[in-house]
Amino acid sequence: MSKNTILSPVLKWVGGKRQLLHEIIPLIPLNASTYVEPFVGGGAVLFEYQPNKAIINDFNEELINVYNVIKDSPDELVELLITHKENNNQEYFYEIRALDRQENYIDNLSNVERAARIIYLNKTCYNGLFRVNSAGQFNTPFGKYKNPNIVNRPVIYAMSNYFNEKNIKIMNTDYKGALKNLRKGAFVYFDPPYLPVSTSSSFTGYTENGFTLEQQIELKEQCDNLNRRGIKFLLSNSDHPIIRDLYKDYNIKTIKAKRAINSKANKRGEINEVLVYNYEHI
Repeated sequence: MSKNTILSPVLKWVGGKRQLLHEIIPLIPLNASTYVEPFVGGGAVLFEYQPNKAIINDFNEELINVYNVIKDSPDELVELLITHKENNNQEYFYEIRALDRQENYIDNLSNVERAARIIYLNKTCYNGLFRVNSAGQFNTPFGKYKNPNIVNRPVIYAMSNYFNEKNIKIMNTDYKGALKNLRKGAFVYFDPPYLPVSTSSSFTGYTENGFTLEQQIELKEQCDNLNRRGIKFLLSNSDHPIIRDLYKDYNIKTIKAKRAINSKANKRGEINEVLVYNYEHI
């Protein structure tokens, strides 16, 4: 299977896996019939692995709208991004950011306009961090970058071609929706919101509702269900005693990750994360 080396994430996303691809990709079993990613986020693993048949899902409606627009309307998206690039400054940023504070925001903007807005804000906001407040409004400040890559034509067209040429189903639902009716031979990669290593490191801002301990336990039960059905899964999470205990019956590999997004610079060092999987890997 020849890879398109241009294909890569178009958005920077919390918990992105670009720096861990060398650990994750070798663990993905060869010849899986369908690749399934219920928490796709920025899609670093998907776009590196480039399966011919995949089901991708995310609960974040704005994110999935970006992927659908890239699939269906790349030309119109690029045109709008050019406009954003030409107008980019601090005042314009806050004007575009404020659009989701208007009543009927989703009804007032087309899907292409919404996608261009999210990409523009992601490229120009501080740290490239998609974050919303409790009302679901984008609230990351302006980043003051000299030359942000707002119009990333090669990646947008590579992604559009990939979505259209391969069998890629794009879903916007609870992660469990992506697991329905899977058959033996499918492979599932879970990259859920991590269990915080400490109470101070909790980050739940990229969807309006975070991922609770109860949901972590429920996710483990979903993994058990897949295991009973003979479906292979790989899961990323924080190296936390609760996670290790939850998945003690499975293979657990400890890996090093750089934590880039933290409000305190001295907390941005290497930390341990875990990869959990239910199959033998040579």
